[in-house]
Amino acid sequence: MNRRTDFAAGDFGVYVHIPFCSKRCDYCAFATWTGKDALFREYTDAVVREIQSARDSLPAATSIFFGGGTPSLLPAAQLMHILDEIPRVADCEITVECNPDTVTTDLFDEYVAHGVNRVSFGVQSMVPHVLESLGRTHNPQNVVAAVEQARRVGVLFNLDLIYGAVGESMEDWERTVDAVLALDAGHFSAYALTVEASTPLAADTSRHPDDDDEADKYERLSVALDAAGYDNYEISNWAREGHESRHNLLYWAQGEYRGYGCAAHSHQGGRRFWNVRTPERFIELLRATGSAESASEQLEPGARELEGLQLALRTRLGVPTGALSDADRSLFLEAGWISVDGPRTVLTRSGRMMANAVAVRLQTTGPAAS
Repeated sequence: MNRRTDFAAGDFGVYVHIPFCSKRCDYCAFATWTGKDALFREYTDAVVREIQSARDSLPAATSIFFGGGTPSLLPAAQLMHILDEIPRVADCEITVECNPDTVTTDLFDEYVAHGVNRVSFGVQSMVPHVLESLGRTHNPQNVVAAVEQARRVGVLFNLDLIYGAVGESMEDWERTVDAVLALDAGHFSAYALTVEASTPLAADTSRHPDDDDEADKYERLSVALDAAGYDNYEISNWAREGHESRHNLLYWAQGEYRGYGCAAHSHQGGRRFWNVRTPERFIELLRATGSAESASEQLEPGARELEGLQLALRTRLGVPTGALSDADRSLFLEAGWISVDGPRTVLTRSGRMMANAVAVRLQTTGPAAS
């Protein structure tokens, strides 16, 4: 596999949403459902129909990402049927999100036979009582077994973590950090637990995370990954050289992408549009009209430029130095939140935890800001 992981003009991403889960996590607000196995075949057919109706007007994909939900819950033959319908370049990065509990030898063999070259494991924690607190069903032993399967077939793998669950001590978090570092992944993603409306977590205020605790855990992880040779190429993402997620880089660079499946979002020509949320409605509309688009928006140039700065600030590229006023730049330099390297301003490690405070002070500077 060619491991080009920068963003290039002309890159085009495809996202496929698989909305099925065996159990819904307490913190999850995504468009996912349990107990809908009977829809697997109809949903697969509807996604294929949507791809077929659009593919002749779209460029070949440079990255494809199957997210959810739990894509690995869908039978491999059905998931790969969807993949086979998507036009793509020879060195396309193809990623499937996997629950460690659903990984099997046959599953990975099928994936690799159809071109999958990257998987992303939802690990969250390597401590059983923390996993239970998060409503996760897998166990740490299954994570190790899943990683062994990825190595066996030669695909790159990401490990996704969540920190800040109530009952997760710093010692628990350090156990998780040490355990995942021992797995020698090419890429890590780590996200602070957030409270989303209408979730079981939101309803139980006794389980809401503490901001200071999350900041301390981010710092602990960042120090450990930096020492182990991982590059923090985006606030929540670390990678060894050549293992960055090409698909995610496309999002952060405001690249163009097409989403397929219920609740999937797309961005083409400055226009954003998204599909209906439920799988049943998605299936119904694809059968009846061939389109499940629900709504759209067109960003004005100024708003799009500002959004581009806010996204770039999160990355190792940073923003043009002129995107902050002299006063704000001096303030943030004194606080130790940013560093200035010639024409670019980037967040420091402590600044990453204050990114929102910096982002609201960004100002557009015209064509030079891009």
